[in-house]
Amino acid sequence: MTEIRRAAPEDCPRLAVLSTELGYPMTSEEAVRRLAELAGHPDHAILVAVLDGRVEGWIQVSLPRIFETPKTAEIAGLVIDPDVRGRGLGSALVGAVLDWAAAEGCRAVRVRSNVIRERAHAFYRREGFREIKTQKVLEKTLAPPS
Repeated sequence: MTEIRRAAPEDCPRLAVLSTELGYPMTSEEAVRRLAELAGHPDHAILVAVLDGRVEGWIQVSLPRIFETPKTAEIAGLVIDPDVRGRGLGSALVGAVLDWAAAEGCRAVRVRSNVIRERAHAFYRREGFREIKTQKVLEKTLAPPS
């Protein structure tokens, strides 16, 4: 049976491993720090899927404050351990996010996905998401605070 719950500090070693699997390397210490930074911010949630007592996936959702759009939640990341994919954990996490977003009064849930992640695109389409636009993401790196 799959349990969906909020991430807790003791989940951080698995969160880091799964984040690295997604292509975003992270240490357990970084996961602890990042999870702590989100604590106390009710407009963010990291939920975990626990299967047989082990965290096998996570999803992050937030409420971006965008002036020109109605209140919308955005999935910032979703990863499931490759060994347990296809068992419904991703769908369960997305379902929990949809419930969270509805409780927050959101009109929609969005997700951005790298163009190379075709399996992810197919997954989200199966979950009822539809493509609404194509865009480029540009970034400027800032110097670390002194």
